[in-house]
Parts: sequence; structure tokens; C-alpha cells
Amino acid sequence: MQVDISVEQELSPEKVLEVQQIIRAATLVDDLAPLSEHVLIHLQLASNSAKEHLLARNLAGKLVGYLHLDKSDEVSGPVVEVVVHPEFRNQKIGTELVQQAIERLQDTRLKLWAHGELSSAYAMAKKLGFSKVRELWQMRRSLYAELPKFEIPKDTLIDSFKVSQDEQAYLKLNAKVFAEHPEQGRLDEAGLAIRMGEGWFNPDGFLVARNSSAELTGFNWTKIHDVGHHALGEIYVLGVSPDKRGTGLGRALAIAGLDYLRSQGLSAAMLYVDQNNLSAIKLYESIGFAHWDTDVMFQI
Repeated sequence: MQVDISVEQELSPEKVLEVQQIIRAATLVDDLAPLSEHVLIHLQLASNSAKEHLLARNLAGKLVGYLHLDKSDEVSGPVVEVVVHPEFRNQKIGTELVQQAIERLQDTRLKLWAHGELSSAYAMAKKLGFSKVRELWQMRRSLYAELPKFEIPKDTLIDSFKVSQDEQAYLKLNAKVFAEHPEQGRLDEAGLAIRMGEGWFNPDGFLVARNSSAELTGFNWTKIHDVGHHALGEIYVLGVSPDKRGTGLGRALAIAGLDYLRSQGLSAAMLYVDQNNLSAIKLYESIGFAHWDTDVMFQI
């Protein structure tokens, strides 16, 4: 299929809406989001030289494909994510978008996310000569099944995040917990504000653990969002202070979060975890989660 590909630093509201329509169409068909959360969040923000948007239109001017190019990580290299409208798949539109990104960058560190092992992006990556370098598991469990029992460590209180009070403490603890994580560890005040401004944000579902001095020692930020045809709960970010690991706090926070999600009338919960994070996977399996699907990062 012949397409015209344009490159833009910033998208107008009209073009953002066009991209969102493709994303919604793909999500309904695949039952999972075709782009990662940080791409969805930054879609509407003013761009800079570190980000580019590639838009593919057919001869009638209809947007049929979108590629997000992130060049902000100068150490690890650029990352691309791509989505093609389901009605126009299998016509090499995604391939053309990625090939143009490759030609523009000429960077052997270029990486590509494929969300779901059966996605068209997964097959395209293999055809273009990308090799798998990272796997991100999606795990799920039913909320109809009984939740495990748990004990809160001594001198610890679990309550909800307090807006306009806990932000700096959370960012400090998050940076410590995810010091080596390629995405979550870079969360800053602006990024937190963006997420707290999203329609799904609810401080009641943002659980935090405090010690006897009221200092944050852990957190389980839950999320409720639409995936395909149904609402789904998510353990969005779970972490405990390094000095509290092994105390059972992470398990307590995880189950408390599931209890909250179940109280909202949800039938199932999900989470994402790196495939090589064996200790986290062991914890999640112990509370009823099982491997559901895999997001894969490829490098050229």
C-alpha cells in the first residue's frame, strides 16, 4: 500500500485525536494497548528535539499508521513504538515507518517495543533483523478467587497517598527502589504530576506504607483502566524501601492493593514485571498471578 510519511516534532490537537483513534481501534481488536504508557502520556505534550512523530497517511489522507520515536536516553539509545490501524494491517505500513526511523537515525542501538508476542510488531521486528534484548511479562489473576492472608510488619501503617503532601517523599523512595530500572527510576516531579492528572488517578488506590515516624517505606499504586472490552485493575507500581525487603511488606502491599481493586467491582487484575526479575515473579505467583503475555524489546 502506498503511503505518505511525514515527520513532526509536535502534534496538533486534531492529529493527536487521529492517533488516539488508531490506538483505540487496535486496543479493541487486540485486547491490549499497542503503545506503552509513557508514549500515551506524552502524546499530547509539547515535543522537543528528543522526540519525533512519524505519521503514515494513505492516498485519501487518512491516518493509517503512527510511529513514536524517543531519543531522550543518550546512554541506552533511541526507542521506537509503532501502531497500524487494524483495517490496514499486512500492507507493510509498519515496516515502512520503522525503516524510515532506521534511516533517519543510523544508530545501531535503536530499539523497538512489540506489545504482545503475537502482535504484528513482533513479526515485523524479526523480519527487519532486530534481535530480542528484553522481555516484559504481563501477569494476571482473577479477583473472584480468594485473596491470600497477609500480615503488616510491626510499626507499619498502610493508608492512602495524600495529595499535596506525599509527592516528594514518594519520588525520593521511588528513585531509591528503582535506581536501576530503565523507565520507572527516571520518574520526576513533572512525570508524577502528569500521571496524577490522568483520568484514572485515584489517591484511594495509591497505597503507601508508613513507619512509626510517618516516613514512607513502601507503596502499591493501583490503576483501573480499559483494556479492550472490559475494565481491568492493575498493580501499577509496587515497591518497598531496600531496608524493608524480606519483611513481608511487599506481599502485604500487593494483597492490600488487590483487595482495593476487588472492592471496586473488578473481576481481574494485571501487572507488568521484567522476565528476569525472578524474586518479583515468585512473589506475584505466590499470590495467584500467572504469566499472561509478553512485551518484547528488540534491538537492531
